[in-house]
Amino acid sequence: MLLASGAAAFAIDPTGDWRVADGVANIRVAQCNGSMWGVVAWEKEAGGRDTNNPDPAKKTRPTLGMPILIDMKKKAGADQWEGQVYNAKDGQLYSSTIAPTGSDQLEIKGCVLGFLCGGETWTRVAPPIPSSPTNSMAKGAAPRMAASPSAPKTTGAASPAPSPKTQPSANQKMAAQAAAADTVGDICLLPDIARFAH
Repeated sequence: MLLASGAAAFAIDPTGDWRVADGVANIRVAQCNGSMWGVVAWEKEAGGRDTNNPDPAKKTRPTLGMPILIDMKKKAGADQWEGQVYNAKDGQLYSSTIAPTGSDQLEIKGCVLGFLCGGETWTRVAPPIPSSPTNSMAKGAAPRMAASPSAPKTTGAASPAPSPKTQPSANQKMAAQAAAADTVGDICLLPDIARFAH
């Protein structure tokens, strides 16, 4: 019984790193001060800029570390979060929802990244994110515990190497590569999120 409830809790946790449907980016989702937020944590082509942002001061900001899922609030009675998604293709914000559809899939509905209005499914590339001092300070929320001992830290520390007798899965290899190259870290500490969340 305990195992089944733990599996159900893992299946509905939207935190972690998610590969977008076309594979051009990973979005890191974390709970920051009571809301889910998501930022670009990896890009297939490095060096992107937010050139379509209507705010002239943001047109040169890097897309790496840029908030995409903004202030997503848990919908009462459902494993779904509602908020806004930033569309870098046109620099606009749109209403959006996210909902885990299993332990390794996250469904996004709304206009996403300018190439899709409707929805798409993202694929998990890293396990749920353990609590950080920032994201566990959500109003009325108890600090979250790591869902698994292999969950990556949000500070970008690489996971320990697998034992020589155990071969890592493709997802574990991808997560280890992403962690080693992680320049985003704990997204709750990024200025765009910290400023909004306080």
